[in-house]
Formats: sequence, structure tokens, C-alpha cells
Amino acid sequence: MSNRIKGLLLGDAMIPSPGFSAAWERHMKDFGDVVFAGDWVTDNGELQKRRLDVEHQGPEIEPCEPLVLEHGKDCDVLAGLFIACSSKVMDAMPKLRMIGVSRAGLENVNVEEATKRGILVFNVKGRNAHAVSDFAVAMMLAENRNIARAHYAIKSGKWIKQFSNYGNVVEMHDKVIGLVGFGFIGSLVAKKLSGFDVKVVVYDPYTDPERIKAAGCEPIGLEELFKTADFVSLHARLTDQNKGMINAGLIGLMKPTAYLINTARAGLIDQDAIVDALKNHRIMGAALDVYNDEPLPEGSPYLELDNVTLTTHIAGSTAEALTNSPYLLLADMAKFLRGEECSFIVNKEVLENPEFKAWLAGVRG
Repeated sequence: MSNRIKGLLLGDAMIPSPGFSAAWERHMKDFGDVVFAGDWVTDNGELQKRRLDVEHQGPEIEPCEPLVLEHGKDCDVLAGLFIACSSKVMDAMPKLRMIGVSRAGLENVNVEEATKRGILVFNVKGRNAHAVSDFAVAMMLAENRNIARAHYAIKSGKWIKQFSNYGNVVEMHDKVIGLVGFGFIGSLVAKKLSGFDVKVVVYDPYTDPERIKAAGCEPIGLEELFKTADFVSLHARLTDQNKGMINAGLIGLMKPTAYLINTARAGLIDQDAIVDALKNHRIMGAALDVYNDEPLPEGSPYLELDNVTLTTHIAGSTAEALTNSPYLLLADMAKFLRGEECSFIVNKEVLENPEFKAWLAGVRG
């Protein structure tokens, strides 16, 4: 008989624990039971602050969650959304063998430490890919066509037809769209833009150029992309290697009529460089959903600009992207436990860890 596993489910203000409990009931109940399901942060404002701090500094800045200390000692599985999975959490859960986060980002998981300890990590790659790709296309239109600015003008009692890009408001067809990153989101942006009759060029050193070509796009160097694109849209993950890579030099290569769109991570862009380019109208405009400091502080230079569309980090926040992600996560974990092909394992080297292999053999019986 296989060993029954024990799960600890920790939701938060964005995905409360009942969503994880329902997903466990659907996909994992044959393997084990939930020891505890609860929410570690229920206030959305507090969650966003702590989430952003962790994304900038890593999970080790968080103390071990008291719910982990109280309920996690005998648990094999920890699943949640933004819960900080630090070495302190792993210390408090000596039997932990699988961590799952129902998001694409891994900033809240100490993957290196998990790998050392023989803990398999899962994340939900592309869980909000449709949401973000929809939003990226919308941001191109909103900034170029002054949709948000016109709305704000009317609400302010003004009827304005000429904005900062007057004389350079363009139609999408025949334009060059440059995508930096061609993963789940970038490839969907390209697909959704196909109906606009545009040329899509792509920079992604980690994607096979043949895959890019098969999608009807052209692989291209980063500098060439910035020189030629009418819209540059960022869809890369943030790493130590690419932090601040969109610097003054690259921005300086852009056409004066071009737009920069960022629905990915704020850290990809040198903020001083983009503010300077917008302030001095070296590019036509930008549309941003992510920032180094959230919410934007009073006195942020972005608030003084007339050629940028700003949104409140909502690109990935659709009902489907949030509510479906625990099901996607736990379904994939269940596939793994059944020995079926799965999609979301992060650190496959753990599969060769002797302690993990022994645990898995016990679960599978």
C-alpha cells in the first residue's frame, strides 16, 4: 500500500485557501489529505507590499510563517501562491518533499536550497499568459491611441483631441512589433497581433530560432530590434543577468516615434533611462504596468510625464488566471505522482536525489 501524503495549503488575499482546498480535493485526494488550509495574509495591501519586497530581495527576508510552524512539521507538500518558501520554512518542515506555487514567478521560493534538500519545486508556467498577452496588446493601443488620456480628460471636464503624440498617432498595420522574450506570453502576443497585419521580430536567446520562424516571426538581435521596432514589448523573466538590460544605450537606439511596453518586470528597465527618454521626448511614449516601487510613491517622475500610460500591476489579474491556477498546479503534481508526463517541475535534478526517490517509491507503492 502506498504511503498517504500530508498537505499544507496556504492561500492569501489574491487566492484564498478554499481555492487550493478545492483543487486538492479534485486532483490530490487519492494520494493524501490536507493537514491544514488557511491564509497567511488576508489584507491585499499588506500582501502586495510583502510580495514586492520578496520579489526584490528573495524569500529569506520573510520570517517563517507561524502557520507553517504550527501545522507543517509532518507535511510532505506545501502549496500556495505568494507564501515565502525560505530555508526557515524548510527547517520547520523536515518531511517536506514537494513545494508548489500557483504562479509563473519563482521569486518567493529558495529553489537552490530546496534542491539541496531533495525538495521538488513546481510552478505554473504560463498560468496568466492569456491575461498578460491580452493586456500587452491593449497597452500598445491605449498608449498610441490615447485611450486612457482621453478618458481622463473627459472625466476632468475637458474635451481634448490632441495629445503629446499628435501628428504621430499611427495605425497598427505594416508596423514592426519587437518582442523581447518568446515564452508563453510573448508567443501569444505574436499570435494575437497576427490579425493586425504587422511584422513581428523577436529577441530570445533561449528559444530555438526555428520555433520563432514557425510562428511567423523573425528572430533578430537585441540592438537591431530596438532600432527597427515601432513598438517594443517586454516579455522576459527577470534574472541577475538581464536586470536593467533595457538601458540608456538601447533606448537611445529606438525610433523617436516608437513606444516601449512593459508588462513583465520593472527590473528589466533602467528607470532613470526611460524617464529621461520620455521627459525629453526621445521616444514617442511608453505603457507600464510594473514599477520598482509599488504603489508608485508620491513624487514619482512617472507622474509628471504626459507620454506614458500607467496601470496598477494588473496585467495578469483576470478571474481565470487566478482561480484556475491552483487546479493547474495540483493537477500537475498529481500527474507526477502517478508517473505521468507533467509540465511544471522546476528542479528536475531532485528526481535523482536518493531520499526523494525513496519517498516517491513509498507514495507510489
